[in-house]
Amino acid sequence: MSDTAPAAPQPIFTSDNTAGACEEIVRAVSAAAAGQDLPYGADRSTDGVRARFAEVFECDVDVLPVSTGSAANALSLAALTPPWGSVLCHRDSHINTDECGAPEFFTGGAKLVGLPGDDAKIDADQLRAAAGRKAGDVHSVQPSVVSITQATETGALYTLDEIRSLGLVAQDAGLRVHMDGARFANAVAALGCTPAELTWRAGVDVLSFGATKNGTMTADAVVVFDRTLTPELSFRAKRSGQLTSKMRFQSAQLDAYLTDGLWLRNAAHANAMAARLGDGLKALPGAELLHAVEANILFCRLPQPVVDRLLAEGFAFYHDRWGPGVCRFVTSFSTTEHDVDAFLTAVRRLTT
Repeated sequence: MSDTAPAAPQPIFTSDNTAGACEEIVRAVSAAAAGQDLPYGADRSTDGVRARFAEVFECDVDVLPVSTGSAANALSLAALTPPWGSVLCHRDSHINTDECGAPEFFTGGAKLVGLPGDDAKIDADQLRAAAGRKAGDVHSVQPSVVSITQATETGALYTLDEIRSLGLVAQDAGLRVHMDGARFANAVAALGCTPAELTWRAGVDVLSFGATKNGTMTADAVVVFDRTLTPELSFRAKRSGQLTSKMRFQSAQLDAYLTDGLWLRNAAHANAMAARLGDGLKALPGAELLHAVEANILFCRLPQPVVDRLLAEGFAFYHDRWGPGVCRFVTSFSTTEHDVDAFLTAVRRLTT
């Protein structure tokens, strides 16, 4: 038998989904497991989390806890879009490239129309043109909703002015507005705006509120600002298997997540680790950042031999999906300075 201890695993930068759960979330789930409570969202925890969301967003909202972000997106779009409608989204958005047709399935056939724009952000002029294209023509799907992703798939952030601009275009065209907020906390932490300013005050009707990537276990949510949509969403949630019988476990997670600013502290830490990684890579020969680091995602081009060697040494990150040598790195609330520095040390060794 060897006396050599196994090597410590290398840091994982493939996704913030690789992170575990916060201690506060684990304690909340444990507390929810004690005793009895009513099922299907009639419990005390779910009542409490609705009040918590109303406080955070500075308005009365309806909240539907769900198990995945894909479910939040698909249910939201189904409530906003008729089967003959179209969802105007960026062509690189998560709903268009990574949800296996779930929005089309849940809407009963609505079409996703991909629009261009730098940094995976919808261009306002392109939205204006698409919003009027074949409107009223019975031979064509009808523009019905615009979906924006905050933060985007490249880690870019819509500024408050950009969201307002898109919201005004949508309002003028009679479109509803959905926000895919899988990394909404990272955006709020980075931009310094309030959650209300970045959503309903800028014209957003429904928010897919991500939490799993940032500290919860199995809990995301649909946050409804236009509460006339709630009855339909409720029936759709039941029909899709998202009306959880013991919803109190999801609600307890979300309540703990929003308590005392935990969600924003976690996101700020993830953002800071991405900034640390980006600053370190910029200083290394052969490394080229492809976008500004605004949230917790960064893209970098590295020499292919360096990529191959890093992977062989056990570092984990996505690569080559976006072109030769292009790598994506995602940090999380559990990423440490040691994780970042260990990776930078390895890159430095391989590039100098």
